[in-house]
Amino acid sequence: MISKRWTIAPAVPRALLAKYQGISPILAQILYNRGLQTPEEAHHFLYDREINTDPFAYKDMEKAVERITTAIKQHEKIAVYGDFDADGVTSTTLMMQALNALKADAIAYIPHRVDEGYGLNSPALYELASQGVKLVITVDCGIRSVQEVADGKAAGLDIVITDHHSVGPEIPEADAVVNPQQEDCPGDTSLAGVGVAFMVVRALLLDGWRRNGGSFAPYKTLVDDLLDLVAIGTVADIMPLNTPMNRNLVRRGLEVLNTAQRPGIQALLEVAGVKPGQATAMTIGFGLGPRINAAGRLDSALTAYKVLSAPTLKQARIYAEELQHLNSERQTLTRDAQRRIQAYIEDSGLGEGNLLFAADNAVSPGIVGLVAGRLTESYYRPAVVLDQGDTESHASCRSIPEFHITHALDACAELLVRHGGHAAAAGFTILNENIDRLQSRLMEMAEAELAGRELLPELAIDMELSMRQLSMALIEELSVLEPTGNGNEQPIFLTRNVRVVESRTVGADGQHLKLRVAADNEPPIDCIGFRLGHWNDNMPDYLDVAYCLEVNEWHGRRNLQLNLKDVQPVKVAKA
Repeated sequence: MISKRWTIAPAVPRALLAKYQGISPILAQILYNRGLQTPEEAHHFLYDREINTDPFAYKDMEKAVERITTAIKQHEKIAVYGDFDADGVTSTTLMMQALNALKADAIAYIPHRVDEGYGLNSPALYELASQGVKLVITVDCGIRSVQEVADGKAAGLDIVITDHHSVGPEIPEADAVVNPQQEDCPGDTSLAGVGVAFMVVRALLLDGWRRNGGSFAPYKTLVDDLLDLVAIGTVADIMPLNTPMNRNLVRRGLEVLNTAQRPGIQALLEVAGVKPGQATAMTIGFGLGPRINAAGRLDSALTAYKVLSAPTLKQARIYAEELQHLNSERQTLTRDAQRRIQAYIEDSGLGEGNLLFAADNAVSPGIVGLVAGRLTESYYRPAVVLDQGDTESHASCRSIPEFHITHALDACAELLVRHGGHAAAAGFTILNENIDRLQSRLMEMAEAELAGRELLPELAIDMELSMRQLSMALIEELSVLEPTGNGNEQPIFLTRNVRVVESRTVGADGQHLKLRVAADNEPPIDCIGFRLGHWNDNMPDYLDVAYCLEVNEWHGRRNLQLNLKDVQPVKVAKA
């Protein structure tokens, strides 16, 4: 694991600190670190819950609503075409639930990752047309499917695209394109695919209320019931949680999720070992999201869709157990592939370059993104991992803030069959005859942008604390920061010069670190360090530890625990 560069946030100016009334200096410091310079800003950040955005402000929303409403009224067959990740599955479930409530004739379609690849594909559109589908609504995909949309239109389909991925040089000629990434769209660019789908549903329901002149009460109930799906897709797709819209969507969504009113949510919480009422954004990120994603990675994402849309708990539990099995298999396959590909990188000398590029014909296509992510984490370099087929290969990419991977792929578009993604994550399909040229081009671009720069991941530390400042009461106070995640990370604290009381490894292959540490005249505290197990063999007597505070619940007992983000030997040994 590559070492991290620790940076400690500057202290809050005393004059500003005095303005934060009713909160501790620790919470005030954290809010200051998040750019909240006034108590008023902090209050809005911590407590706002309303979702007031007008969905009709989004470009093409009127067109999308008009076409969908017409299809419902005329009993046309509609297909909701989603993606196979957690964002796509929740988007598909959300749109289907709304359409069913509006008495639409709708079916769900999610492509198979291996057989069809990401996004729209023409054979699937032809098949949907042959089944009598008249309207295709994409969710979390479609913005770069220019040729596929043209093929679908030629087959007699109308197509409404709803997506949040980066826009290519050409917009598909669909009947409507709702994507806030378009330059002339005033919508919130931080939304996940499920967030965009939610805005479309809100517009549909608002339009129905507006046209019918009736009560909005039944529509509001449906809107609220969908928010658990919005929370899952937003967090699982690592969307920023420091924007007002996403914070409010996830905050409200977690409230719905914790009631477990959806049978599929209750079943997923059961297999993840989480009690209703105790789920957080972290529960989604590390518990629910990976299980939902496992279906599309190793089998069919429709299994995850069936969990979330199951009408009874009995049915949901059957599918949730399938996801649990697939998730365990996914973990094993990821570890094996990472070891194999990392050994190849080391043996070939690729680890010395500014971009990692590995093609493997044994890696499961559903985990190439996970392996690429692990490589980026280990080396702090952009990583491209290809599942190499006979004539065509599929790849996933992960990157670092210093290198926009999708822009890099855009510059190589003539070598690719299709591609798309974000700044930090992308995917593409390529003919094998172009792989070597693509590798050379990407490495040249990475060298041009990254050469000579000190490439180390930054660990942003909120403040230093002593062991005696750590308490369950502090954890309770910090809970107002939830939901935490991308852009609003859990606070990270630093405590220096702690004595290592006990050290051991846990987990598969001993990859995780379990510690007990203590300071003078203070009782030991348990620590867990995920993927820090390599420290155990050369553990010093004293450490500086960077960590998040959390509660460890075991056999009904709740104890304070440090979730280690990094450790360093003390620079000056304690006397």
